[in-house]
Amino acid sequence: MRREAAKRKLERQQQRRVEQTKRRQRVAIITSASVVVVVVVAVVLLSTLTGGGTTPPAAAPTAAPPTSAAPVTPVVPAAIPSAIAPLPKRPTPLPASVSCEYAPESQPAAKPVQPPTGTGVSATGTTTVTLQTNSGAIPLTLDKALAPCTVNSMVSLAQQGYFDSTSCHRLTTDPGLQVLQCGDPSGSGSGGPGYTVPDEYFPELTYGRGILAMANTGQPNSGGSQFFMVYGDGQLPPKYTAFGSISPEGLSVVDAIATRGHNGAFDPSPGGGEPIEPVTIEKATVS
Repeated sequence: MRREAAKRKLERQQQRRVEQTKRRQRVAIITSASVVVVVVVAVVLLSTLTGGGTTPPAAAPTAAPPTSAAPVTPVVPAAIPSAIAPLPKRPTPLPASVSCEYAPESQPAAKPVQPPTGTGVSATGTTTVTLQTNSGAIPLTLDKALAPCTVNSMVSLAQQGYFDSTSCHRLTTDPGLQVLQCGDPSGSGSGGPGYTVPDEYFPELTYGRGILAMANTGQPNSGGSQFFMVYGDGQLPPKYTAFGSISPEGLSVVDAIATRGHNGAFDPSPGGGEPIEPVTIEKATVS
């Protein structure tokens, strides 16, 4: 009996050893598998962060959180002369009609437009063009006797909608030159209609408050679509075609734009800057 009991005890001990061995093997397998999983996950994460284990490319700079831009100190006119300048007159009147040459320009038009007809252009009478802006209406009187070729072009551009939805990109406020410049659909100050307008200035020409004149590049016959409205001083040499006048109501609108100032973006040359409050010609109407 004792031998049988001892035998059964030995068998039980052997069975426990076998089970313990199997248990240790299972634990070792599970542990190994866990280590493999951890390693794989680590490799995946590392690849995600570093671009597949290679040196990660330089990242684009992170945009800084929005901050309030430094306020621009508006440049405003110290004073605006109140006296309206008389509209210039030609020392020698032109014939009743003239011919105008609108030469093609190498630079494409800032906005699709056709040049006007240049034959039989009237050199008598006036035409009213009203610039409806986001700041108010600016009525202009265009004088054909003063600059028939320029008036013919400006009327054609207005009728084709060339000035609609365009900005007045430059304002000057210094004593001697106080103007608001418009007429460039690109808003860059270099855009034009794709053709040039012949010069129509003369030595006796002067400028002042209320005068409407053409901008140019400084070269002969280089006018296009850009024009400027003199709301104050206009001490300029007679090299800019004057072609009309600004109504008193229109001057009040331009005065308000000027007193809000510009940002100095074009100083020191050519001077002035963009109006602090953007000025848009919503529509130009011919009547």
